[in-house]
Amino acid sequence: MKEETNIQKVVNHFFETKGLSLDEIKESAKKKKIVYSRFTRPAKELIELAGSVEKAKEAITTIANWAKSRKLDYSIETVFKKWLELDKLKPKEIIKKPYYNNQPMVWSQTKKKWYVIDNGGEWLEYADKENKIEWRIEE
Repeated sequence: MKEETNIQKVVNHFFETKGLSLDEIKESAKKKKIVYSRFTRPAKELIELAGSVEKAKEAITTIANWAKSRKLDYSIETVFKKWLELDKLKPKEIIKKPYYNNQPMVWSQTKKKWYVIDNGGEWLEYADKENKIEWRIEE
């Protein structure tokens, strides 16, 4: 088997961040689902911009993590668009919210107490143990 070129390394890394293996990339290219050559020029330009294959791959990984955490699609061109803010792009923070018996809860900073919000919107003082609070990831 031939050694991968630098451009192939970057393009393949891009597809890996999309969740495709090398075999899947090859199969999709054969079936014309992926036009591999469409990605070679931006990959070459990215290597020139980044200065090395490794830095180009790091930039793609940063963009991938940032975009996936926000449920956004991305391409190699996205790296160019976000190049100047690359060091500031962080994955979206996962926020967990408290619930008790499927009812949302709020913390009152002034009263230092938890409250459960019932279906009518009324705040009821929470009287159970802290370990009964269920923390859920909000979408």
